[in-house]
Amino acid sequence: MTREEALTLVREFVKNEGLVRHMLSVEAAMRFYAEKFGEDVVTWGLLGLLHDFDWEIHPTLEEHPAAGAPILRERGIAEDLIQDILSHGVGTGVPRDTLRRKALYACDEITGLVTAVALVRPSRSLYDLEASSVKKKWKDKAFAAGTNRGEMEQAAKEFGVELWEHTANVITAMRKIAPELGLVGNLQP
Repeated sequence: MTREEALTLVREFVKNEGLVRHMLSVEAAMRFYAEKFGEDVVTWGLLGLLHDFDWEIHPTLEEHPAAGAPILRERGIAEDLIQDILSHGVGTGVPRDTLRRKALYACDEITGLVTAVALVRPSRSLYDLEASSVKKKWKDKAFAAGTNRGEMEQAAKEFGVELWEHTANVITAMRKIAPELGLVGNLQP
């Protein structure tokens, strides 16, 4: 599957632009790490892009992503990619036992927190956002209260990248696509 085909699949099932931007963010982070670790950038990127394609049609942790797997199989997605997607879900029974699976889990939730922090800054931009700003907001439990900080910490630990280094890497990755994410704000690259 090409990236264009994957994006078409995402757009078929996802109408919420915020969710599309989330998947683009995870794709960017996954591509960053694939490059860093000398892995297949295309496959890692596709994993990030597709991982939540079924969230709108299966919006519960009990259904997502397991209920979406048959759709991916019908579309001819490689089984190893489907298993990787399943690994980020709750109760799927698919272990996070590869670097790629650990990366997906580590990149998933943190992109939302990075986005939230960027949006409350005066610049509303990723271009001047640093991990230290995310760390300050991290301590404010009322900020982005729906995010699971414990899960983010554990995911980074399992991935083997220190949390704030990981946060800085994700910001760097997301900056590359800031215009697509609507996070240029009033700054230019």
